[in-house]
Amino acid sequence: MKSASNDASAHQRVGEPSPVHQRNGNRHDQPLRPDLTEVERQIAGLANRSAQDLRVAWRQLHHTGPPLGLSRDLMIRALAHRLQEQRYGGLGRALRRRLQNLAGASEKATMAVDPGVVLKAGTTLVRQWRGHTHTVLVHTDGFEHEGQLYRSLTAIAERITEAHWSGPRFFGLTRRVGALAGAKAG
Repeated sequence: MKSASNDASAHQRVGEPSPVHQRNGNRHDQPLRPDLTEVERQIAGLANRSAQDLRVAWRQLHHTGPPLGLSRDLMIRALAHRLQEQRYGGLGRALRRRLQNLAGASEKATMAVDPGVVLKAGTTLVRQWRGHTHTVLVHTDGFEHEGQLYRSLTAIAERITEAHWSGPRFFGLTRRVGALAGAKAG
């Protein structure tokens, strides 16, 4: 019987590639398995492509350039998703339409700050901070403070305090976790 110390696959000499298959740490050197489908081969090959090649592949699949600032990793993931959609099918029209309707309804809904608090358009929030009174008017598409429209109360709270604050907490719309626990216990 052969001892493990004499078996070439059992150890590695310093400076030599690992004798154990696919253990060398470089994912780009791994050979493709023969049982992969064509789509899986295409997806596996994306990791070896340059950013410029990925942009060309994006244009071929999406008929437009990739979004500006999209990282190489996200581009690979999006291309892999698109390849899988083409091969195995994507969302059906009915489901796609339903998701678009839900997204539109969500955007048009009143601003929900806390599961228990819903702000309706026209609501005015008032907060004293360091001797100044700040008022915020709730709109269907954001919050107005000093004539400027903001997407979130947090952005307004940060502007007022010049520090990171939770906007809903700053305007007194949420309770602290400890206060909620005390209320439930009592």
